[in-house]
Amino acid sequence: MAESKGLVRDLDKLDVQLDNLEDALGPLLEGLDERASQLPLLDRAKLFSLSAYAIESLLFASLKLQGTDAQSHAVFTELKRVQQYFAKIKGVEEPEPQGQRSTTVNQEAAARILKADLADNKALSAKLAEKIAEERAKALLKSVEGGSGKKSKRAADDSASAGEASTDQGGKKKKHKHGKKSRR
Repeated sequence: MAESKGLVRDLDKLDVQLDNLEDALGPLLEGLDERASQLPLLDRAKLFSLSAYAIESLLFASLKLQGTDAQSHAVFTELKRVQQYFAKIKGVEEPEPQGQRSTTVNQEAAARILKADLADNKALSAKLAEKIAEERAKALLKSVEGGSGKKSKRAADDSASAGEASTDQGGKKKKHKHGKKSRR
């Protein structure tokens, strides 16, 4: 009998706490769309995410109290999904610094694409070849000023001769790095 009195008291306490929770969440959930329409986009995303997380958390707690395996329930996957939204919102609020870009431009591939695309347009192709030659000259100058000596110069010469071979078009014979001509 003592256990049943303690259980009744705990249930009454839980009922009061649920009433308090409903009173606290009522204003938030009643006019959610109206409140959200007045907020900026980022704050609106936070409001919807937090509301969904609060509801899903309550459902998860209810399942746990009923003795159900809440980890395998669909509510748990929804909680994880809402947590992913939190991570996305945080990513928008705190973007990565510019120095830590995760993607880079493959300059060699871009040059190949431009060369192939501009092969028919002689004027643009000549301008592109001129720009590439300027960039190589700048790189060579930097490497010589950097004091890296013969290795950098040889690497620049090799890349320059390879660049000449790749810019050669049509039925012409291509040059190799050692100055030999190949047969077609």
